Amino acid sequence: MKLHAHEPSLAALDALVNVDALCLLVGQDERPLGGAAGYADWRLDGALSRVLLDRFFEGALNEQLLMPGVGLPVQRILVLGVGPRAQLDRARLDEVLARAAATLRKALVSSVAVGVPEALTATDEAIADAVRRNLVPAFGDQKVTVLGSKGLKTLLERDARGP
Repeated sequence: MKLHAHEPSLAALDALVNVDALCLLVGQDERPLGGAAGYADWRLDGALSRVLLDRFFEGALNEQLLMPGVGLPVQRILVLGVGPRAQLDRARLDEVLARAAATLRKALVSSVAVGVPEALTATDEAIADAVRRNLVPAFGDQKVTVLGSKGLKTLLERDARGP
């Protein structure tokens, strides 16, 4: 597997060449959008914010939204609701990332970038474990890029280098 990790930024999004889809995890109470979702919304000229303001998508648990990647180097953006961020613990992360992997594989996505929000109750280690358990097996030797905190980036880069 080609596992990459970056802190969210406009430059990190612009570097997502050869990535089929961007998957953004959005909390129900995450307003304004932060992290990768906030940067993606900037590149989308506020399209994600408008969808949220119109309440077409609210970030509730199990909610899904597919958007075109106009303004980004990816073709598709899958936005998944994670519910209230205070409830984004290890178990919920596993549930959400398993659903993300299944949805992306069903859509025949072969390489993905996932924007992980800062979880209020899950540590970087828990997020890294959820990525290892759910995304790594689903994408095998394909490219997976994680956009998350500096601590998460450090943990996943260590994984990518091996023992």
